[in-house]
Order: sequence, then structure tokens, then C-alpha cells
Amino acid sequence: ENISDFSLNITDCTQVVVPEEVFFTVAAVGILENLLVLIAVVRNKNLHLPMYYFICSLAISDMLGSLYKTLENIFIILCKMGYLTRRGDFEKKLDDAMDSMFILSLLGSIFSLLAIAADRYITIFYALRYHNIMTLRRASVILAIIWTFCAGSSIAISLFSYEAATVIPFTILFPLMMFFILCLYVHMFLLARSHAKKIASLPTSTVHQRTNMKGAITLTIFLGVFLCCWAPFVLHILLARFCPHNPYCACYMSIFHVNGTLIMCNAIIDPMIFAFRSPELRSTFRKMFCCAR
Repeated sequence: ENISDFSLNITDCTQVVVPEEVFFTVAAVGILENLLVLIAVVRNKNLHLPMYYFICSLAISDMLGSLYKTLENIFIILCKMGYLTRRGDFEKKLDDAMDSMFILSLLGSIFSLLAIAADRYITIFYALRYHNIMTLRRASVILAIIWTFCAGSSIAISLFSYEAATVIPFTILFPLMMFFILCLYVHMFLLARSHAKKIASLPTSTVHQRTNMKGAITLTIFLGVFLCCWAPFVLHILLARFCPHNPYCACYMSIFHVNGTLIMCNAIIDPMIFAFRSPELRSTFRKMFCCAR
């Protein structure tokens, strides 16, 4: 709040305010869509596969992001109405809890995308041994490790968020993980053709290769959407920590609400990608809606 007030005095940029109705609408749609993805995977036994487990993990991360922004706006509204104060002990604990939820959502999304990328890599280059390498039990263990690490990290970062030693590793983790996933992709696509030639003699190789590359393309779309939706907010965190008094930084921070809306848009776009790219998931959605009618 102090940074925002000070920034308005040193920049001519008008602060862009997104109406609260827009926040709540976008958040509600994102939560509902991802909840439908989770229900579809649970109900359809054909979707009980490691890949869809990782997709469910990404859906949970998106739901947490939308839920965080919803709770944050409710908190702001209650403060404006006088039911809560901005600097009380209870309010500070509540704010720390919401910050922890936000960090959990970001870390969960990053590591879920990393798990999906690794799964696609194994599918393409170890297609014949995929079901032996990536079993449901191993996928569950991987997800348990991911969410345990993310939960512990989110609590630690939210408690020590005012320390530069905490902010720097957190913000470095974002581009580092994205770079690692990008390298995985480059390696995947460069070697995909040569690998396809080696298994071309198999009767089902063409079908497998086409399906696997489709999964890789889907993950590429996920990654692009994630970067577009989350990178502006991560940049805002860096600028707010290291150059809050700079006029150019303050001008960028005036679109804080827009960056928050982009995070919630990610939760809406991801399930649309699921439904558009997965025939099995589309079929499950149709059956769910027909049963509802």
C-alpha cells in the first residue's frame, strides 16, 4: 500500500483498476472449469493415466490461483467496509496465508508443467517401455513429492517474503524452470524425427508417434499460455522489491490489477486446451452434461 501511494506521486501513469465484478466472474469460471476437469478424470477410468494425473495437478494449481485472487478481493472489500483493518495481527496472518496460497499455486503450476514435460519426453523417446517407466504409483509418488516441496516452500517464502535472500531465489526459480523445460522441448523436437525412423518398422509406430507429438504440442501451448499469464506478475514482484521508487517501475506497477487478472485467465484457458486437444476428455464432458440433463 505504501509503495502504491508513493508510486502515484512519482509517475504520471494512471493506475489501471479492474472492476471487482470482473475479478469474481473470471475467478468463478476458472474454478468451475478446472473442477470439471478433475471430476471428468475421476469418473472416466480410461483417463486414469499418469499424464492425466499431472494434468489434474496443473488444474489444482490453477484453482488455487483463482481462489487466491477471490479471497484477496474479499479481504480488500471487507477492509474498505471497515470490518477488517490493514495492519492488525489477524489480518497479517490472513494475508500471509493468502500469499502462501499464491506461491503454492505458482510453484505447483511450474512443477506440474515440468512433470508433464518429463512425461511427454518419456512417451516420445521410450515409447515401448513407457508403461514400465511411468506407472501410476510412480506418478503418485512424484506428485506427492512435488506438492510437499511446494507447500513447504510456499510457507517459508510467505513468512520471510520481506527478505531479499528469499525473494531472489523465488524469482530466479521461475525463469530457471522455464529454461529447463524449454531445453527439454528443444531436445525433444530435434531428436523426434530420428527416433521415429528407428521405430518406423513397428505396425503401430505411426499412430504412437503422431499421438506423442500431439501431446508435446499440447504441452508447448500450455507453456506459452503459462508464460504470458504469469511472467508479468513475477516481474511486478521483482520491481516492487528492488525498484519501487523508480518512475518507470512505478509506471509498470500501475497495471497490477491487470497482471492479477491474467493469472486467473490462465485458469480459464488451460481447461479449454484440455478439452480441445483431448478427444477422450471431450467425450467425457459430453457424457457428463448429457447425464446432467
